[in-house]
Amino acid sequence: MNEKNQKIRVVELFAGVGGFRLGLEKFNEKDSHLQVEVVWSNQWEPSTKRQHASEVYEARFGRQNHSNEDIAKVSVSDIPEHDLLVGGFPCQDYSVATTLKNSKGLEGKKGVLWWEIYRILNESQVKPKYLFLENVDRLLKSPSKQRGRDFAIMLKSLSDLGYAVEWRVINAADYGMPQRRRRVFILAYLKGTQLYDNLNKSDEEDWILKDGILAKSFPVAFEKDDYKFQLKEDVKTISDTFNLGGKLSPFNISGLYVNEEVFTLKTKANFDGKRTKLKDVLVSDKEVPDEYYISEEELDKWNYLKGAKKEVRETKDGFKYNYAEGAMIFPDALDNASRTIITGEGGKSASRFKHVIKTKKGYRRLTPVELERLNMFPDNHTQLEGVTDTKRAFFMGNALVVGVVERIVETLFNVIVKGKYV
Repeated sequence: MNEKNQKIRVVELFAGVGGFRLGLEKFNEKDSHLQVEVVWSNQWEPSTKRQHASEVYEARFGRQNHSNEDIAKVSVSDIPEHDLLVGGFPCQDYSVATTLKNSKGLEGKKGVLWWEIYRILNESQVKPKYLFLENVDRLLKSPSKQRGRDFAIMLKSLSDLGYAVEWRVINAADYGMPQRRRRVFILAYLKGTQLYDNLNKSDEEDWILKDGILAKSFPVAFEKDDYKFQLKEDVKTISDTFNLGGKLSPFNISGLYVNEEVFTLKTKANFDGKRTKLKDVLVSDKEVPDEYYISEEELDKWNYLKGAKKEVRETKDGFKYNYAEGAMIFPDALDNASRTIITGEGGKSASRFKHVIKTKKGYRRLTPVELERLNMFPDNHTQLEGVTDTKRAFFMGNALVVGVVERIVETLFNVIVKGKYV
């Protein structure tokens, strides 16, 4: 950390519409000797001509130090020195194509964004002391033919760069937040920091259950299946051989990795505080445009898609097959946290997975503001001229729950400020 001016300098990758940044900058509102400064951010959407997410990001946080360029084309020398790197990177196939002839790093599959994080860390003259990453929880068990291989590659890559790692799958609703959204959160500490030393010296189970940053942020209790194993092979060997044919991943929802040894176990949330329900985020009926209401004629389509099915279907080639699926709750329950928002949440068309609620005026979809509230964003954060409501819903399907970031960074930064782990 930059001790002289008591700032922690942050680089935000895969920034989207700024969920990580919202959680980070909440800390600046606290009475603290440390201030968070995002010194550089990057958001690039390869599949669209217009960069809607980047436009929203710039509208909310300004254009200064923001990059709207393919991260693969960004020179590491153009990224400022920073203390903390954060990012919610896409879940892809992380397998290694080849090792480089020199010892400086690896060459992963082209276009896979994890390797851009690796490249930035590997080529930085001064590595960030802390990493805070987020991904879908299936990262811990992908791909299907080598369960856990992708996460093993990540862990060993970070270890080779000098980091110790802890991780946890957190369901935001388990801690009173308004959406049932499970994501894996990954923290890494560079060798030479007090956090690295403390993790290294700690009893593994104590760190996961009470002493680690994630444990202090989101209390847990031991459930079952503690497991320890070594992960010493080089990354190419891990890519080729890890858990070949294994039906289950060795990585559980909580764990740590230091000195080439993995310790992992299943934990359960320990929370008895106030819980936000779907009904708590709803706007008044008078604020909802008519287009969000479902007509009587359309309701049959929604009932069919949400309902249980057992039927014979036919492919374009004439192949017939049996199809079955269970019923979805319809309409969505108001007295519980919401289901997970998906990227296809927006638009009028009937869908099995979109949220539908019933109010005094009838059945309707959720508005952009309600979706923002489910991710704990400020109202109308994604509202911008030329950005449709469907696109705004897409943003929230891609976003994280800001409250999770806020709580983790508060714990991390308070630990740094107090000097225990500086």
